[in-house]
Order: sequence, then structure tokens, then C-alpha cells
Amino acid sequence: MPSLTYDDITTAADRIAGHVRPVTITRAEPGQGPSPASGAEPYTLHLALELMQHTGSFKARGAQNFLLAHREEGTLPAAGVTIASGGNAGLACAWAALRQGVPATVFLPTTAPRVKADKLIGLGADVRLVGTEYAEALTACDAFAAETGALASHAYDHPLIAAGAGTLLDEIHERIPGLDTVVVSVGGGGLFAGVATAARHHGIRTVAVEPEECRALDAALRAGRPVDVPVDSVAADSLGARRVSATALETARHEGVRTVLVPDTEIVRARRELWDDRRLAVEHAAATALAALTTPDQLGPTDHGYRPAPGEKICVVLCGANTDPTDLAHPTA
Repeated sequence: MPSLTYDDITTAADRIAGHVRPVTITRAEPGQGPSPASGAEPYTLHLALELMQHTGSFKARGAQNFLLAHREEGTLPAAGVTIASGGNAGLACAWAALRQGVPATVFLPTTAPRVKADKLIGLGADVRLVGTEYAEALTACDAFAAETGALASHAYDHPLIAAGAGTLLDEIHERIPGLDTVVVSVGGGGLFAGVATAARHHGIRTVAVEPEECRALDAALRAGRPVDVPVDSVAADSLGARRVSATALETARHEGVRTVLVPDTEIVRARRELWDDRRLAVEHAAATALAALTTPDQLGPTDHGYRPAPGEKICVVLCGANTDPTDLAHPTA
């Protein structure tokens, strides 16, 4: 597969203009949101509220780019599109398919949150529950595409999907002059690959954040190639890819990229604080990025958390809001 380029991202931006919502940026005031680690110097923190995007996540960008590109090329079949997804990519695909007037068949693992399955049905998708992990749903999706002729999309491992996700960074760059660092969570790596490619063009550092128990990118960097990893995290419904994309691995090797891990306890705490302080109900995947700023340093071969430099200007991407908020309604003991 060819390398992702900044030209791919600008092409995607032109293609999806008017089809997606421009990202909303807010500054995190002192005393709100997660606090810096003890002894840390002040830094400037912005939040990119991509949870307000169509279908509740950044995935709408890649889905629109994918289907519009195939429409332009005349390769969008009457059988429609099919995708395997933990939820968000499926929602985006179904939404984009509805706008293009073609059917969507979405394969979900049985562990996907009910709220996502219900939304898919509301978008007119044919929802099929297969297995307990994304990889099992993907196998069923591939078989369906081969049998029916439906166009097979992918949750993250496709240049059109990653390029669409990367359009987010250009919008962030326009709204935050002098941005030093963007922080994103990583599952299969589509958002990361797109954002980091655009960030590199603008001289912006990218911090890629994974849960300790969903560390496909970290494992690939260690092995020198994409490898399968166990998936067991509170954020697994969105970040539970067994294997990171080759494009994401290539992107992570560039200068200006930092990869870190965070524990589930910090992910849960960051999500809770976003609700308590801002009334933002986000997925654990979105809170994963923010948790990088509060995770205590740990010794070992892999970095845990990210410590901003004095005066550093940071933007954390809150990538999705497709969550059951009932556990946020009552404070924890």
C-alpha cells in the first residue's frame, strides 16, 4: 500500500468540504479538566471536540472521503458498502452510505455497545453481530463482500480513510496558531496516521496514546512489523484492534512522533473529569488521549504518559462520544 502523503489529506479536505462539521476547539481553563502531574510546569491545553462530528466521532471524515472518492471513480456498486467495526466506523459508514443512497451492511462484534448498534439500525444499516472481537467481525465482512460484490470499507486500514481523518489536523492548525503538540488515541491507527502526517507537514509533534492492554502500535514498533496483540481494556470497544496498520507503523517511525501508554484507571478518571468539569460525555477512547497528561511516569522500556514542557501549546483530540452515559450520572464512591 502506498505511503500516506499530505497531498492525500488536502485532496480529502477538498472532497469532503461541506459534508462534515468543522471541528470545535475549546481551551481548558486552569483548574478544569485533568491537572498536570505534581511539580509539572504550566502549559496551554486545548481540546478538539471531534465528538461533535456527524455520527459522534471523527470517523465521518474518512467514511465520506472513501465513498465520495468511489463515487467520483464510478466504482460504488449497487450492492452498497460493507464494513466491520467496533461501532464508530460502522456508524460513519452507514451515515455516509445513506447520504450516497446505497445500502450498508455492518458487522459488529457482540461486545459492541448497544447504543452503537441501535444507532446503526436507525441509520438503516443491516447490522450483523459476529464473534466477540473486531477480527472475527472482519473475517465475516470479507466473506460477505466476496459473495455479494459489496464494496469493502475498513475501519482504519485504508489510505482514503486515514486521509479523511487527517483533515482534522489542518482544521486544528488553522484555529490554534503556534500549536506545538497534538495528542491522539490509537487503536488501529487510522486517526493517528492521518493526523501525524498532516502534523509533520506543519512541524507539529504528535503524541500517540494507547491503553496498556490495547497496545498494537507499541507492539509493532518493538517487533518491527504489525503483529497481533491481546485486547483487554475499558477502551477496547473503539481501540481494540488486534493489529495496527502498516501505514500507522510507518508514520510512527518518523521524527516528531512520540508513543505512550496509559492504564485503564487513568482513562476512567479522565473520562469522569471531563463529565464533572465540562459535562462532556465521551467514550473511553477519547479519554485515553487526555489520560496521557495525568498518567504518572513509570520506569521501563515504554513511556507511560506525556509530560509537557513549560509553555508548550497542546491540543488533545476528543475523538468520540458514542458511549452509554449512565455510569456518569452518579459520582463514584
